[in-house]
Amino acid sequence: QVHLVESGGGAVQAGGSLRLSCAASGYYHNDYCMGWFRQAPGKEREGVAIIDSDGDTNYADSVEGRFTISKDNAKNTLYLQMDSLKPEDTAMYYCAAGEPLPYGGSWLCVRFESNFGYWGQGTQVTVSS
Repeated sequence: QVHLVESGGGAVQAGGSLRLSCAASGYYHNDYCMGWFRQAPGKEREGVAIIDSDGDTNYADSVEGRFTISKDNAKNTLYLQMDSLKPEDTAMYYCAAGEPLPYGGSWLCVRFESNFGYWGQGTQVTVSS
């Protein structure tokens, strides 16, 4: 079992910044795909950003250029730096971990919920205009 705990959410004005953290423990290993997802009231959960074991990243178009995902393997911690925040970024943000998928003799992480089997409890981000 992998245990994920998010922190760093809060309330901020539009144009501001927040940094989310996710501490992983349990049967976690650095080969996992790691990602951030978010869910706004009345909307489906969407993939915000993912990072694989090589440090390759993928972002949703809505956050490309404003958000940066990173991880510290020594600390088993995932981060999401969020800059130039907009009111539409308001949501509950979830950290997720999952096994990479086999693909063409290698492994692949995709920004879909089905790729992630472990989830944190979420941290709320509220951006006011």
